[in-house]
This record gives sequence, C-alpha cells and structure tokens, in this order.
Amino acid sequence: MPAVSIICIYLNAERFLAEALDSVLAQDRTDWELLLVDDGSTDGSAAIAAAYAAGDPRMRCLAHPGGGNRGMSAARNLGLAEASADWIAFIDADDRWHPHKLSAQLAIVGREPRIALLAGCVNYWASWQGGADMPTPTGHRHDVLIPPPDAALALYPLGPAGAPCPSDVLVRRATLHQLGNFENEFTNSFEDCAAFGKLFATQPVWFSSQVWLNYRIHPGSSVAGMIGGGQYPARRRFFLRWYLGWLRRNGVAEVARAVRRRLWLDRLRPATYRHTAPGRLAWRLRQGLRR
Repeated sequence: MPAVSIICIYLNAERFLAEALDSVLAQDRTDWELLLVDDGSTDGSAAIAAAYAAGDPRMRCLAHPGGGNRGMSAARNLGLAEASADWIAFIDADDRWHPHKLSAQLAIVGREPRIALLAGCVNYWASWQGGADMPTPTGHRHDVLIPPPDAALALYPLGPAGAPCPSDVLVRRATLHQLGNFENEFTNSFEDCAAFGKLFATQPVWFSSQVWLNYRIHPGSSVAGMIGGGQYPARRRFFLRWYLGWLRRNGVAEVARAVRRRLWLDRLRPATYRHTAPGRLAWRLRQGLRR
C-alpha cells in the first residue's frame, strides 16, 4: 500500500511534463503511486506519460472515456477514483517538487494526526528562464494547527493571505471524498478554491514555513491565461456565489456572512486581479514575463 497517491493531470503539456515527473522520481520517499490523467491532449503528452509508466510499476495512465477534455476538476476526480493511499498529493504538469517534499509532509502529518490538509510556502519560479524567484508564504499562521473555519476567513479570496497551490498540497483522501472531492463545474479555474475551500471551512489544516514547490511562471499557465484574457472578475464571482450556496447548505454561517460581504464589496469596487494580495503577486509576475 503506498503512503501517498500522487495525481498529475495534464493537457497538451509535452513541454514541461517530463520535468514534473522527474521531480516525483527524485523524491527521497519512494512509497508512492502516480496516477497520470490525460484530459484530452492532442500533442505528445500522452506518449511521454506512457513511456514513464512503462518503466515504473508505481505509475498508471488514465483518460476519460473517448479521450475527451472534461476540465481540471473532472480530471482530478478521475485520479481520485483510482487512488489507494490515505493521503493525496497533486503535481501539475508544469511544476517541480523539491526532493524532500513528500517525506517532510508525511513527517508533519505523522506528528499531528488531526491535519486534513497541509501546504507549505511556494517558490514562484521565474529563474527557470532567467527571472527572479519569489518565495511566498501560504496561509496566515505557520507551523501550528489551524481550527476551522479560520483558514477560510483568512485566505484568498475572503482574506489577504495566500491560498495554497494544488501542487503543494497534501490532503487526507477520506476527508476530501466526504466533502465531495472536486466540483466538476469548475473546469479551468477556481477548482482548487472550491475543493479546498470546503476543507478550510470545516477541517483543521496546517501551513508550514518550509518550501517544497517550484511553481513555474510562464504565459501558458491557467492563471496567466485567466488574467490576460480578462476572465478573472466573472470567474471569481461565479466561485463566490457557488461557495455561498455550499456554505449555507452545510451550516457554515460565519464564512457565509464573509462571502456575502465580499460579494457586496465587489459590487462597490469591481474585482480586479490586482485588488488582492495574491492577485498583485500574480500580476507582478505576469508583468515580469512580458518584459
């Protein structure tokens, strides 16, 4: 039985996929399984994944029936349906883990069994193409257990603190499943906010001061595309309205009030990506790429 089930979803990611997979193979913990989920690629990504899986029995390739594209949430859920470990990790096809990522995270959850979700600081990685890296804390308090719903109120998009990147998260599989896994209507943005927001509102979580992830900064990322395409305000509003409904149905009144207030404030001051601290960071990084 593996200690961690790793889910890597990809869509036309042949440029970076091998580097992401190499960072999994470089882990100093080897008791993992890797589920490679093709979300409808038309480039050479599937061939790269198949070549890696053919050489390592810990890896398996998955795809939707008919090989279609169903979006990020559905792809992650396909991986979750095949996962066997108690803990789930994600690595996006353009990111890279530090070699001790899994061992350090498993040590923390081993010491504190109440943790449902764990994440660390993130290195926003621009040096891969000559830029300046930006190590950035995730969460509002570090190296302590945070009871619910504190994180939901403090983290983006309700609070000023940065939310975790999916590639940095370690999450308890049974808890994520109990809360409905990922929400399929979120196909290409805010899918992490929807899934992890449910945990932040109802479960104890932990934000570490350690750095385990290089989050690759490049114009083809989903965040860069959302910003550059002007889609951010509408997608943020869609998420907040969905989250409000979920919170009401599940009796999380304190966070529901905060969401209502955020929607009201956004009507007074239309939301832009630069409106929030994490958004300002992402915007600065995008401007750096343009230069």
